[in-house]
Amino acid sequence: MRLVIARCSVDYAGRLTAHLPSAPRLILVKADGSVSIHADDRAYKPLNWMSPPCTLKEGSGDGANVWTVVNKAGEKLIITMEEVLHDSSHELGTDPGLIKDGVEAHLQELLADRIETLGEGYTLIRREYMTAIGPVDILCRDAAGATVAVEIKRRGEIDGVEQLTRYLELLNRDPHLAPVRGVFAAQEIKPQARVLANDRGMDCVVLDYDALRGIEDDKLRLF
Repeated sequence: MRLVIARCSVDYAGRLTAHLPSAPRLILVKADGSVSIHADDRAYKPLNWMSPPCTLKEGSGDGANVWTVVNKAGEKLIITMEEVLHDSSHELGTDPGLIKDGVEAHLQELLADRIETLGEGYTLIRREYMTAIGPVDILCRDAAGATVAVEIKRRGEIDGVEQLTRYLELLNRDPHLAPVRGVFAAQEIKPQARVLANDRGMDCVVLDYDALRGIEDDKLRLF
């Protein structure tokens, strides 16, 4: 991972345009190629970012160092460095992955046991379906026989949608599974996460823990 603290301005050009005026910011360049720009607030959420796969080119213009990040859709993130305060790289190695807490793991188990609550005719392929970047919570088939990947969270946020996006990119390379669509399931789904999921063609499911346990109505709310 590369960490850069710099006074910079940022311009995004793609389906829409956005501009961040000059200010000190943290720039993260990860081994997967992603680039994200952070301020000293907003918790972990970046001000702007480019998800992999993308390419980073460093150049110069008008006396400033200019980074141009381009993704496969041709969208650009242009970072104009005015002053670099810190620049370091660190090898983090292979991450052991997220260990789910008891409720999240139980949600996965309950939904796998009652997979038909996602829709009539759904059948389970398996839980914890392994990919090169980690296990998909649930892999199943819908009534038409199409493959569905389900990512389960207690609280559905943008990072969970990004995680499911990466899984879908890999799964859709397998001709025995493709086409694979995604379902993002959580007890609570943040509005921004719902917008991003819907934009990427994913369904969002709000999980009722008590209902899955059979305490209340056993129907999931599908939006």
